[in-house]
Amino acid sequence: MGQTASPTQTGYEIATVAGGCFWCLEAVYDQMKGVVAVESGYIGGQVDHPTYEAVCNGRTGHAEAVRVTFDPTVVSYRELLEVFFVIHDPTTLNRQGHDAGTQYRSAIFYHAPEQKQIVEEVIAAVTKEKFYANPIVTEITPAGTWYEAEPYHQEYFARNPFQGYCTAVVGQKVVKFRKQFASKLKT
Repeated sequence: MGQTASPTQTGYEIATVAGGCFWCLEAVYDQMKGVVAVESGYIGGQVDHPTYEAVCNGRTGHAEAVRVTFDPTVVSYRELLEVFFVIHDPTTLNRQGHDAGTQYRSAIFYHAPEQKQIVEEVIAAVTKEKFYANPIVTEITPAGTWYEAEPYHQEYFARNPFQGYCTAVVGQKVVKFRKQFASKLKT
């Protein structure tokens, strides 16, 4: 069911990002210290209660995204974004690898003005460091209505590690994260 994400009463915060297939992002963030929960879903479109098929066909305007609930006393929003800018290519418009269409766009959906400011600072730093040869095209948008993806998409990589897409694409992103951010792995 659609809902607007907001911080919970527990002191946790929420980050919502899109960077290609949500299975990839979920698999990485699930392994990160301070991350309490990761949900795959859809955001940024014009249709109420979109289905996976409609989103994949590009008919709804939604992005495949993840909503990350995190403990800010363990991991900062900035750290989540630093990982985000390493595990996907923010310089390709509406594309990640072979996945093409607006549903695979690079986007950050901020939940507060402070998050927007941090997004802008992180993008400026990544640009200044010339981490990528091409300009960053990541969309920065206020978070709107969130629709959780169908149950079979949740924890997809964990449940299907040997599925073809998982071994060819998701697994590589997980390995990259583990190598580059070993200190941020859950124990």
